[in-house]
Amino acid sequence: QVQLVESGGGSVQAGGSLRLSCVASGRSFSTYTMGWFRQAPGQERDFVAAITSSGGNTYYADSVKGRFTISRDNAKNTVYLQMNSLKPEDTAVYYCAGDRRGSYYLVQAYVYWGQGTQVTVSS
Repeated sequence: QVQLVESGGGSVQAGGSLRLSCVASGRSFSTYTMGWFRQAPGQERDFVAAITSSGGNTYYADSVKGRFTISRDNAKNTVYLQMNSLKPEDTAVYYCAGDRRGSYYLVQAYVYWGQGTQVTVSS
């Protein structure tokens, strides 16, 4: 099966920045729509951003639009999430997902998931 490994999480103060990375192995990364989702304790896993296989189209949740940027480097089998102007409400475990089988913003549309990386934003 495809393996996805996230990294780059950490703890920052509000207004700070982090860049998350997700490295894929197994199947052909370049054919996948890739997404980032996040889940805070006791809450649902929610859509953050997605990018099409060639990187030509990106999509963002309203809550992160203008602050986060998703990108990918297919030669490195890696997708990134640049997070700027972080807010305490961005605190969550962030998950990388791939191989879309439906709408890009739905958890159910993705087949492969990483283990997550913690992002903590303090006020």
